[in-house]
Amino acid sequence: MAGPVFAAAVILPQDFKNDILNDSKKLSEKQRTQLRSIIEKEALYWGVATCSPQEIDKINILNASILGMHRALDKLGCSPDLILVDGNKFKDYKKIPHQCIIKGDGKYMSIAAASILAKTYRDEYMAQIAQDFPYYDWHKNKGYPTKFHKEAIAKHGTNKHHRMTFNMSIQTKIDFEGK
Repeated sequence: MAGPVFAAAVILPQDFKNDILNDSKKLSEKQRTQLRSIIEKEALYWGVATCSPQEIDKINILNASILGMHRALDKLGCSPDLILVDGNKFKDYKKIPHQCIIKGDGKYMSIAAASILAKTYRDEYMAQIAQDFPYYDWHKNKGYPTKFHKEAIAKHGTNKHHRMTFNMSIQTKIDFEGK
C-alpha cells in the first residue's frame, strides 16, 4: 500500500557458501541484516534499485517490479551471461537470456541474496519514512495492508508515499465509514 518497490541483482562467486542464506521470508530480521553485510562484502557484483509509488500507479506493480529489476541490473557494473528471475514474469533485458523460476529464492543462492538485499533496503527505507509519518506504523508493517495501516489511512488519509492504485477491499472501506 505504501513505499517504492525495491529490486536487487546479485552475482555471487562460484564457490560462495552460506548455511543460513535462504528465502528472505524464512529468515528473521536479524539474520537478513547479518546476511546483507556478507552479501555486500562477498558478492562479485550487486545492485539495488527502486520504482516509486507514482511509477507503480502509472505502470502497475508487475511492470514496476520488472523495471526495478532492470534498474538493479543496470547497477551491477557487468553484463551477466544469464539472468535468473524469482517468479514467472520478466521482460527481455539487453538481449541477455533469462530464466524465470517460481520460488527461486528458495532454490538459488543468488536469487536469495537479491531477495535479502531488496527486503532489507525496503525495510530500512520504510523505517526512515515512518519517522515523518508515525501514525501509519510503517516501522512495523512496512507499508503492507495491516488492519492498523488501513485504519490509519481512514483516519489520516494518504500521502506521497502511498500507492493510489492499491485496492482496499470494499468491506474495509465500509468498515472505515462505519467508525
